[in-house]
Amino acid sequence: MTELTQKKCVPCRGGVPPLKGEKLKGYGKELEGGWQTIDEHHLEKSFNFKNFREALDFTVKVGELAEEEGHHPEILLAFRKVKLTLWTHKIGGLTESDFVFAAKADEILG
Repeated sequence: MTELTQKKCVPCRGGVPPLKGEKLKGYGKELEGGWQTIDEHHLEKSFNFKNFREALDFTVKVGELAEEEGHHPEILLAFRKVKLTLWTHKIGGLTESDFVFAAKADEILG
């Protein structure tokens, strides 16, 4: 568990610059392994499961988290894999809320 899991996603109203450089790297270090920052624009992680049922259950839990937090990732569900892609659409880049959501998604798995 990181401090990020104790925070709430904050709705972005625009007008703030996306995270870049060292600040972005600092947040990345707070996440569990597997998250990749792509072009300083979005976060991605693939989660592997034993079967489709486990992948589906995780997807539902991530969807419930998205509704609770008011922060909605792209979710790709495949046979035994779920891929999450996160960024703040309003500013076309990453905010602290993306990292909060990523940490909470990891926490779902325990």
